[in-house]
Amino acid sequence: MMDTFIGFGQIIIADLILSGDNALVIGMAAAGLPAEQRKKAIFYGMVIAAVLRIVFAIIATSLLGVKGLLFVGALLLFFVCWTLFKEIRSGVDHQAEHALMDAADPEEGYTGPQKRTMFSALVSITIADITMSLDNVLAVAGIADGDTTMLVFGLGLAIVLMAFAATLIMKMLAKYPWISWVGLIVLIWVAGEMLYRGFYDINTGVGPMLGLVEGFETSKGGGH
Repeated sequence: MMDTFIGFGQIIIADLILSGDNALVIGMAAAGLPAEQRKKAIFYGMVIAAVLRIVFAIIATSLLGVKGLLFVGALLLFFVCWTLFKEIRSGVDHQAEHALMDAADPEEGYTGPQKRTMFSALVSITIADITMSLDNVLAVAGIADGDTTMLVFGLGLAIVLMAFAATLIMKMLAKYPWISWVGLIVLIWVAGEMLYRGFYDINTGVGPMLGLVEGFETSKGGGH
């Protein structure tokens, strides 16, 4: 019971701090459009991010059971942690907050003749969303460890937060940077646990696969 409670808590924190990049990219791309197109660009950007998360979640849950891929996923998550560390230090949450506010304000952002189309803005958002959605899904899938309820909750929450509370979250993270630091510690813990399972798990770990260790059951249903 406590493991489940901690897992849900970790997912909420991961979803919060990993939404900053998405908000920044969507806000900046939308702010470069004429004022009447910005709300549509933000909406479509959120929809694209939501769809990508669902697609990646289906793929990730299948692939994390393949031998060696949990280990690779852990290394990728450590890279996400390093990127997030640099972003927290450079104040990305402040930038994201301002980008979203500029996009929402017809007096702010780009107000000259149209330089870019809605299509080009959405292409920029989609390209950025691909990597960001993968980060988010990887973190949630790692925490869920095969628990479908937890996985669905994590992805649903990420989508709802992006759709309805992106500006509010950015304001909160900009005002209270310690939340981002706590989130980073949680993600490092998750990545470390994934690395441990990715090496020692008797079914999917690289250790038993390469004959380096005997291995044992590490999933939540096993003896971990």
